[in-house]
Amino acid sequence: LTMAGKKSVKGPVFREKCDRVGITLTRFMNEMVRANPDMAELECVFASIQTAGKAITMLVQRAPIDGMLGKQGSINVQGEEQKKLDVITNDLLKRVLKYTGRMGVIASEEETDPVAIDNRLPDSYELGDQYEEGRYVTVFDPLDGSSNVDAGIPVGTIFGIFERDESCHMPENFFPGDKEALGLLEQQCLRNTLQAGKSLVAAGYVLYSTSTYFVFTLGAGVNGFTLDHSLGEFILTHPNICIPPRGRIFSINSANRRTWEKPVQVYIDSLSDGTNHAGTEYTSRYIGSMVGDVHRTLMYGGVFAYPADSKNPKGKLRLLYEAAPMSFLVEQAGGKSSTGVVRIMDIPPTSVHQRVPCVMGGCEEVDELEGWYRRLG
Repeated sequence: LTMAGKKSVKGPVFREKCDRVGITLTRFMNEMVRANPDMAELECVFASIQTAGKAITMLVQRAPIDGMLGKQGSINVQGEEQKKLDVITNDLLKRVLKYTGRMGVIASEEETDPVAIDNRLPDSYELGDQYEEGRYVTVFDPLDGSSNVDAGIPVGTIFGIFERDESCHMPENFFPGDKEALGLLEQQCLRNTLQAGKSLVAAGYVLYSTSTYFVFTLGAGVNGFTLDHSLGEFILTHPNICIPPRGRIFSINSANRRTWEKPVQVYIDSLSDGTNHAGTEYTSRYIGSMVGDVHRTLMYGGVFAYPADSKNPKGKLRLLYEAAPMSFLVEQAGGKSSTGVVRIMDIPPTSVHQRVPCVMGGCEEVDELEGWYRRLG
Protein backbone atom coordinates (compact mmCIF):
# COMPACT_ATOMS: atom_id res chain seq x y z
CA LEU A 1 0.00 0.00 0.00
CA THR A 2 1.35 3.43 -0.88
CA MET A 3 0.22 7.01 -0.60
CA ALA A 4 0.62 9.77 -3.15
CA GLY A 5 3.96 11.53 -2.93
CA LYS A 6 5.64 8.76 -0.91
CA LYS A 7 8.13 6.14 -2.02
CA SER A 8 6.83 2.65 -2.62
CA VAL A 9 7.95 0.33 0.17
CA LYS A 10 8.70 -3.32 -0.59
CA GLY A 11 7.80 -5.99 1.94
CA PRO A 12 10.41 -8.59 2.93
CA VAL A 13 10.58 -11.90 1.06
CA PHE A 14 11.17 -15.10 3.05
CA ARG A 15 11.93 -18.49 1.52
CA GLU A 16 10.54 -20.45 4.47
CA LYS A 17 7.31 -22.36 3.91
CA CYS A 18 5.96 -21.18 7.26
CA ASP A 19 4.57 -17.99 5.66
CA ARG A 20 6.89 -15.93 7.87
CA VAL A 21 5.33 -16.97 11.19
CA GLY A 22 8.17 -17.57 13.66
CA ILE A 23 10.48 -14.92 12.20
CA THR A 24 12.09 -12.67 14.83
CA LEU A 25 11.62 -8.92 14.64
CA THR A 26 15.37 -8.50 14.19
CA ARG A 27 15.35 -10.84 11.18
CA PHE A 28 12.24 -9.17 9.79
CA MET A 29 13.93 -5.75 9.90
CA ASN A 30 17.09 -7.17 8.31
CA GLU A 31 15.01 -8.43 5.39
CA MET A 32 13.15 -5.11 5.13
CA VAL A 33 16.48 -3.30 4.80
CA ARG A 34 17.66 -5.76 2.14
CA ALA A 35 14.52 -4.97 0.14
CA ASN A 36 14.65 -1.24 0.96
CA PRO A 37 18.28 -0.13 1.52
CA ASP A 38 17.22 3.43 2.36
CA MET A 39 15.63 2.02 5.55
CA ALA A 40 19.01 1.07 7.04
CA GLU A 41 18.94 3.88 9.60
CA LEU A 42 15.38 2.97 10.58
CA GLU A 43 16.52 -0.53 11.57
CA CYS A 44 18.38 0.69 14.64
CA VAL A 45 15.43 2.90 15.62
CA PHE A 46 13.20 -0.17 15.68
CA ALA A 47 15.84 -2.06 17.65
CA SER A 48 15.66 0.66 20.30
CA ILE A 49 11.85 0.60 20.39
CA GLN A 50 11.76 -3.17 20.85
CA THR A 51 14.31 -2.82 23.68
CA ALA A 52 12.05 -0.23 25.31
CA GLY A 53 9.05 -2.53 24.82
CA LYS A 54 10.80 -5.36 26.66
CA ALA A 55 11.84 -3.06 29.50
CA ILE A 56 8.37 -1.53 29.86
CA THR A 57 6.86 -5.02 29.87
CA MET A 58 8.84 -5.81 33.01
CA LEU A 59 8.04 -2.43 34.57
CA VAL A 60 4.29 -2.93 34.07
CA GLN A 61 4.37 -6.53 35.28
CA ARG A 62 6.35 -5.67 38.41
CA ALA A 63 4.67 -2.34 39.17
CA PRO A 64 2.55 -3.67 42.09
CA ILE A 65 5.58 -5.45 43.61
CA ASP A 66 8.04 -2.59 43.14
CA GLY A 67 5.67 0.09 44.45
CA MET A 68 5.29 1.87 41.10
CA LEU A 69 1.51 2.07 41.09
CA GLY A 70 -0.26 5.32 41.90
CA LYS A 71 0.38 8.95 41.11
CA GLN A 72 3.70 10.73 40.76
CA GLY A 73 2.43 13.97 42.27
CA SER A 74 3.15 16.09 39.18
CA ILE A 75 0.94 17.46 36.39
CA ASN A 76 1.76 17.06 32.69
CA VAL A 77 1.07 19.56 29.92
CA GLN A 78 -2.40 18.03 29.42
CA GLY A 79 -3.36 19.07 32.94
CA GLU A 80 -3.43 15.40 33.92
CA GLU A 81 -1.82 14.09 37.10
CA GLN A 82 1.04 11.85 36.06
CA LYS A 83 1.34 8.25 37.13
CA LYS A 84 4.73 7.03 38.34
CA LEU A 85 5.02 4.82 35.28
CA ASP A 86 4.26 7.77 32.96
CA VAL A 87 7.44 9.50 34.10
CA ILE A 88 9.62 6.38 34.09
CA THR A 89 8.53 5.12 30.67
CA ASN A 90 8.82 8.58 29.12
CA ASP A 91 12.42 8.90 30.29
CA LEU A 92 13.21 5.36 29.14
CA LEU A 93 11.93 6.00 25.61
CA LYS A 94 13.76 9.31 25.35
CA ARG A 95 17.02 7.63 26.27
CA VAL A 96 16.79 4.60 23.98
CA LEU A 97 15.79 6.79 21.04
CA LYS A 98 18.57 9.27 21.72
CA TYR A 99 21.22 6.56 21.79
CA THR A 100 20.36 5.43 18.27
CA GLY A 101 22.14 8.53 17.01
CA ARG A 102 19.40 8.86 14.39
CA MET A 103 16.99 11.12 16.24
CA GLY A 104 16.74 14.79 15.41
CA VAL A 105 13.59 15.50 17.43
CA ILE A 106 11.31 13.65 19.83
CA ALA A 107 7.86 14.73 21.00
CA SER A 108 5.95 13.06 23.81
CA GLU A 109 2.61 13.33 25.56
CA GLU A 110 4.57 14.00 28.74
CA GLU A 111 6.68 16.86 27.31
CA THR A 112 5.42 20.41 26.86
CA ASP A 113 7.33 20.99 23.60
CA PRO A 114 9.22 18.90 21.04
CA VAL A 115 12.76 18.20 22.19
CA ALA A 116 15.67 18.43 19.78
CA ILE A 117 18.53 16.12 20.70
CA ASP A 118 22.19 17.02 20.99
CA ASN A 119 23.85 13.66 20.27
CA ARG A 120 27.24 14.91 21.47
CA LEU A 121 26.26 14.91 25.15
CA PRO A 122 25.22 11.68 26.92
CA ASP A 123 22.44 13.21 29.02
CA SER A 124 21.44 16.21 26.93
CA TYR A 125 18.12 16.76 25.21
CA GLU A 126 18.95 20.36 24.42
CA LEU A 127 19.25 21.97 21.01
CA GLY A 128 22.70 21.63 19.56
CA ASP A 129 24.64 21.42 16.32
CA GLN A 130 24.15 17.66 16.10
CA TYR A 131 20.43 18.21 15.58
CA GLU A 132 21.36 18.58 11.93
CA GLU A 133 22.49 14.93 11.83
CA GLY A 134 19.30 13.31 13.14
CA ARG A 135 17.27 12.00 10.22
CA TYR A 136 14.09 11.10 12.10
CA VAL A 137 11.42 12.69 14.25
CA THR A 138 9.70 10.31 16.67
CA VAL A 139 6.43 11.15 18.42
CA PHE A 140 5.01 8.94 21.14
CA ASP A 141 2.65 8.36 24.03
CA PRO A 142 4.87 6.36 26.40
CA LEU A 143 2.06 4.66 28.31
CA ASP A 144 -1.40 5.08 26.84
CA GLY A 145 -4.12 4.13 29.32
CA SER A 146 -1.80 4.53 32.31
CA SER A 147 -4.78 5.42 34.51
CA ASN A 148 -5.75 1.74 34.13
CA VAL A 149 -2.46 0.29 35.40
CA ASP A 150 -3.57 0.07 39.01
CA ALA A 151 -6.53 -2.09 37.93
CA GLY A 152 -4.43 -4.44 35.80
CA ILE A 153 -6.12 -3.35 32.55
CA PRO A 154 -4.03 -3.49 29.32
CA VAL A 155 -1.94 -0.42 28.49
CA GLY A 156 0.39 0.38 25.62
CA THR A 157 3.02 2.54 23.95
CA ILE A 158 2.08 4.37 20.72
CA PHE A 159 4.70 5.80 18.36
CA GLY A 160 5.03 7.45 14.97
CA ILE A 161 8.17 8.20 12.97
CA PHE A 162 8.62 11.00 10.45
CA GLU A 163 11.61 12.02 8.39
CA ARG A 164 12.75 15.57 8.92
CA ASP A 165 11.04 17.74 6.34
CA GLU A 166 13.12 20.74 5.36
CA SER A 167 10.36 21.95 3.01
CA CYS A 168 7.82 22.21 5.84
CA HIS A 169 6.83 25.87 6.19
CA MET A 170 4.39 27.26 8.73
CA PRO A 171 2.33 30.43 8.25
CA GLU A 172 3.93 33.61 9.57
CA ASN A 173 1.32 33.83 12.33
CA PHE A 174 1.82 30.20 13.36
CA PHE A 175 4.27 30.76 16.20
CA PRO A 176 2.57 32.07 19.35
CA GLY A 177 4.06 35.04 21.16
CA ASP A 178 7.44 36.35 20.06
CA LYS A 179 8.57 34.27 17.10
CA GLU A 180 12.11 35.66 17.23
CA ALA A 181 12.47 34.63 20.88
CA LEU A 182 12.26 30.98 19.85
CA GLY A 183 15.40 31.04 17.77
CA LEU A 184 15.85 29.44 14.36
CA LEU A 185 16.51 25.93 15.68
CA GLU A 186 13.43 25.97 17.88
CA GLN A 187 11.32 27.08 14.92
CA GLN A 188 12.86 24.36 12.75
CA CYS A 189 12.20 21.83 15.49
CA LEU A 190 8.48 22.68 15.48
CA ARG A 191 8.30 22.66 11.69
CA ASN A 192 9.80 19.17 11.52
CA THR A 193 7.51 17.85 14.24
CA LEU A 194 4.12 19.20 13.15
CA GLN A 195 3.67 17.05 10.06
CA ALA A 196 0.42 15.49 8.89
CA GLY A 197 0.01 11.74 9.39
CA LYS A 198 0.31 11.12 5.64
CA SER A 199 4.03 11.94 6.02
CA LEU A 200 4.66 9.13 8.53
CA VAL A 201 7.25 6.57 7.44
CA ALA A 202 6.46 4.16 10.29
CA ALA A 203 4.03 3.81 13.16
CA GLY A 204 3.00 1.23 15.68
CA TYR A 205 2.24 0.28 19.24
CA VAL A 206 3.36 -2.11 21.95
CA LEU A 207 0.47 -3.62 23.90
CA TYR A 208 1.18 -4.85 27.43
CA SER A 209 -1.53 -7.40 28.16
CA THR A 210 -1.77 -11.20 28.57
CA SER A 211 1.15 -11.17 26.15
CA THR A 212 3.25 -8.28 24.90
CA TYR A 213 2.41 -7.48 21.27
CA PHE A 214 4.44 -5.23 18.95
CA VAL A 215 2.30 -4.21 15.96
CA PHE A 216 3.63 -1.81 13.34
CA THR A 217 3.73 -0.67 9.74
CA LEU A 218 6.57 0.58 7.59
CA GLY A 219 4.18 1.54 4.81
CA ALA A 220 3.88 -1.97 3.35
CA GLY A 221 1.10 -3.58 5.37
CA VAL A 222 0.79 -4.33 9.09
CA ASN A 223 2.56 -7.10 10.99
CA GLY A 224 2.23 -8.20 14.61
CA PHE A 225 4.91 -9.72 16.83
CA THR A 226 4.58 -11.38 20.24
CA LEU A 227 7.29 -11.29 22.92
CA ASP A 228 8.70 -14.75 23.67
CA HIS A 229 10.04 -14.34 27.20
CA SER A 230 12.08 -17.55 26.99
CA LEU A 231 14.04 -16.18 24.02
CA GLY A 232 13.82 -12.49 24.83
CA GLU A 233 12.72 -11.89 21.25
CA PHE A 234 9.63 -10.57 19.49
CA ILE A 235 8.34 -13.33 17.16
CA LEU A 236 6.14 -12.76 14.11
CA THR A 237 2.74 -14.24 14.98
CA HIS A 238 0.31 -12.07 12.99
CA PRO A 239 1.60 -11.44 9.44
CA ASN A 240 -0.31 -9.21 7.04
CA ILE A 241 -3.04 -8.06 9.42
CA CYS A 242 -6.15 -6.98 7.51
CA ILE A 243 -9.37 -5.36 8.72
CA PRO A 244 -12.53 -6.63 6.98
CA PRO A 245 -14.83 -3.97 5.47
CA ARG A 246 -17.30 -4.76 8.25
CA GLY A 247 -17.17 -6.47 11.61
CA ARG A 248 -19.63 -7.03 14.42
CA ILE A 249 -18.07 -5.03 17.28
CA PHE A 250 -18.15 -1.33 18.11
CA SER A 251 -15.86 0.19 20.72
CA ILE A 252 -16.95 3.48 22.27
CA ASN A 253 -17.67 4.87 25.73
CA SER A 254 -21.47 4.67 25.58
CA ALA A 255 -21.78 6.47 28.92
CA ASN A 256 -21.16 9.70 26.97
CA ARG A 257 -24.03 9.14 24.53
CA ARG A 258 -26.11 12.13 25.64
CA THR A 259 -23.16 14.47 24.97
CA TRP A 260 -22.33 13.16 21.47
CA GLU A 261 -23.12 14.98 18.27
CA LYS A 262 -26.32 13.81 16.56
CA PRO A 263 -24.62 11.87 13.71
CA VAL A 264 -22.69 9.77 16.22
CA GLN A 265 -25.80 9.07 18.29
CA VAL A 266 -27.76 7.90 15.24
CA TYR A 267 -24.85 5.83 13.93
CA ILE A 268 -24.14 4.00 17.19
CA ASP A 269 -27.85 3.37 17.71
CA SER A 270 -27.98 1.80 14.24
CA LEU A 271 -25.14 -0.54 15.15
CA SER A 272 -26.86 -1.54 18.39
CA ASP A 273 -30.30 -2.25 16.92
CA GLY A 274 -29.26 -3.60 13.51
CA THR A 275 -30.69 -0.75 11.42
CA ASN A 276 -27.27 0.00 9.89
CA HIS A 277 -26.56 -0.57 6.19
CA ALA A 278 -25.54 -4.19 6.76
CA GLY A 279 -28.59 -4.97 8.88
CA THR A 280 -26.31 -6.50 11.53
CA GLU A 281 -26.65 -6.10 15.29
CA TYR A 282 -23.25 -5.22 16.72
CA THR A 283 -21.79 -6.10 20.13
CA SER A 284 -20.26 -3.41 22.34
CA ARG A 285 -16.73 -3.97 23.68
CA TYR A 286 -14.82 -1.12 25.35
CA ILE A 287 -11.63 -1.36 27.41
CA GLY A 288 -10.89 2.35 27.86
CA SER A 289 -7.31 2.00 26.61
CA MET A 290 -6.88 3.10 22.99
CA VAL A 291 -4.14 0.57 22.28
CA GLY A 292 -6.25 -2.29 23.63
CA ASP A 293 -9.40 -1.23 21.80
CA VAL A 294 -7.65 -0.61 18.47
CA HIS A 295 -5.74 -3.89 18.78
CA ARG A 296 -9.02 -5.78 19.13
CA THR A 297 -10.40 -3.88 16.13
CA LEU A 298 -7.38 -4.93 14.06
CA MET A 299 -7.78 -8.54 15.16
CA TYR A 300 -11.56 -8.95 14.85
CA GLY A 301 -12.78 -6.05 12.72
CA GLY A 302 -15.41 -3.52 13.67
CA VAL A 303 -15.05 0.12 14.59
CA PHE A 304 -13.37 2.15 17.35
CA ALA A 305 -14.50 5.71 18.08
CA TYR A 306 -13.66 8.53 20.44
CA PRO A 307 -15.88 11.29 19.04
CA ALA A 308 -16.27 14.93 19.93
CA ASP A 309 -18.91 15.72 22.54
CA SER A 310 -20.22 18.71 24.45
CA LYS A 311 -17.49 18.31 27.09
CA ASN A 312 -14.70 17.88 24.52
CA PRO A 313 -15.87 19.66 21.34
CA LYS A 314 -12.44 19.22 19.72
CA GLY A 315 -12.19 15.56 20.68
CA LYS A 316 -10.07 13.88 23.31
CA LEU A 317 -7.33 11.95 21.49
CA ARG A 318 -4.12 13.75 20.55
CA LEU A 319 -3.63 14.02 16.79
CA LEU A 320 0.16 13.91 16.51
CA TYR A 321 1.11 10.93 18.65
CA GLU A 322 -2.15 8.98 19.09
CA ALA A 323 -4.70 9.46 16.30
CA ALA A 324 -2.27 9.85 13.36
CA PRO A 325 -0.02 6.83 14.10
CA MET A 326 -3.03 4.60 14.79
CA SER A 327 -4.72 5.88 11.62
CA PHE A 328 -1.64 4.96 9.59
CA LEU A 329 -1.82 1.43 11.00
CA VAL A 330 -5.53 1.07 10.32
CA GLU A 331 -5.23 2.35 6.75
CA GLN A 332 -2.29 0.05 6.04
CA ALA A 333 -4.44 -2.83 7.29
CA GLY A 334 -7.07 -1.93 4.70
CA GLY A 335 -9.30 0.12 7.00
CA LYS A 336 -10.19 3.78 7.25
CA SER A 337 -9.83 6.57 9.82
CA SER A 338 -11.73 9.85 10.00
CA THR A 339 -13.00 12.61 12.23
CA GLY A 340 -16.40 11.89 10.74
CA VAL A 341 -15.80 14.71 8.27
CA VAL A 342 -12.18 14.55 7.10
CA ARG A 343 -9.43 11.94 6.85
CA ILE A 344 -7.26 12.12 9.97
CA MET A 345 -4.05 11.48 8.00
CA ASP A 346 -4.62 14.70 6.03
CA ILE A 347 -4.81 17.00 9.07
CA PRO A 348 -1.62 19.04 9.70
CA PRO A 349 -1.23 19.63 13.46
CA THR A 350 -1.20 23.23 14.63
CA SER A 351 0.23 22.30 18.03
CA VAL A 352 1.99 19.31 19.54
CA HIS A 353 -0.91 18.37 21.80
CA GLN A 354 -3.81 19.22 19.47
CA ARG A 355 -6.86 17.01 20.03
CA VAL A 356 -9.11 15.54 17.36
CA PRO A 357 -12.32 13.45 17.13
CA CYS A 358 -11.57 9.97 15.88
CA VAL A 359 -13.33 6.96 14.35
CA MET A 360 -11.39 4.10 12.77
CA GLY A 361 -12.09 0.58 11.58
CA GLY A 362 -13.60 -1.13 8.53
CA CYS A 363 -14.02 1.05 5.43
CA GLU A 364 -17.78 0.49 5.14
CA GLU A 365 -18.32 1.29 8.82
CA VAL A 366 -16.39 4.57 8.73
CA ASP A 367 -18.04 5.50 5.41
CA GLU A 368 -21.44 5.01 7.03
CA LEU A 369 -20.64 7.41 9.88
CA GLU A 370 -19.33 9.99 7.42
CA GLY A 371 -22.62 9.64 5.56
CA TRP A 372 -24.53 10.54 8.72
CA TYR A 373 -22.34 13.63 9.16
CA ARG A 374 -23.13 14.73 5.61
CA ARG A 375 -26.86 14.28 6.19
CA LEU A 376 -27.17 15.63 9.73
CA GLY A 377 -24.17 17.97 9.96
